[in-house]
Amino acid sequence: MSDIAAVFSRPGHKALIPYVTVGYPDIEATLEVVPLLAQSGADIVELGIPFSDPLADGVTIQKSSFHALQNGVTPRLCLELAKQLREKVDIPLVFMTYFNPVLGYGLEEFCAAGAESGISGLIIPDLPPEEGSELEAASQKQGLDLIYLLAPTSTEGRIKLAAKRSRGFIYLVSVTGVTGARERLPTDLEGFVARVRKIASQPLCVGFGISTPEQAGQIAHIADGVIVGSRLIQLMESGDFTAPVGNFIKGLRAALDQR
Repeated sequence: MSDIAAVFSRPGHKALIPYVTVGYPDIEATLEVVPLLAQSGADIVELGIPFSDPLADGVTIQKSSFHALQNGVTPRLCLELAKQLREKVDIPLVFMTYFNPVLGYGLEEFCAAGAESGISGLIIPDLPPEEGSELEAASQKQGLDLIYLLAPTSTEGRIKLAAKRSRGFIYLVSVTGVTGARERLPTDLEGFVARVRKIASQPLCVGFGISTPEQAGQIAHIADGVIVGSRLIQLMESGDFTAPVGNFIKGLRAALDQR
């Protein structure tokens, strides 16, 4: 059982998966916030490797990626920081990035370096399962889970393929669009999750647009985990983010536990 799969092995436990952009607002903040997330109730942390053309991301994460790139953050630096974070936390760390940086680094080389840094998995939003066989082979060789995404528009064929190929969990995009905090959840989300649940045996985690404990609690009734990014990035924009971020994650954790 992988580190990620183990998170979902506890009966009734709902996974809390926050996302942070590596190097935003600076490198020191990344080294500080990830242990804070773990202490506050996160089960897995997504480490975003910044990319210049983040097509799945909304304004908030786009801005954080641009800022991180200006700070000189590279895939190699992200690997080094992941290794440092691995010494500070014992929960799984997952890289979320786009295919181009991984390809530029070299698929085999990136997966080997990721495993060496202590990373447990990869999420590549612009890599469909139809085109993922080479990275799948490289990641499995290193014991990394390659996690695929599904959207409300995914066909039955795409769902079947993701269910066959995704490892760790399946990332369900709650909306047709980009990331970003939203005031309410889509009305058809429950139906989408149920449609995937009929086919897939993996845990299902919902992301994109989740920004409040109330929304997290709603999702906990239909899915196995909640992914939160944009709202967390917004809270990190303030100078001293320790209290706001800690309270936010604790609030999400409480909502998931009290569903």
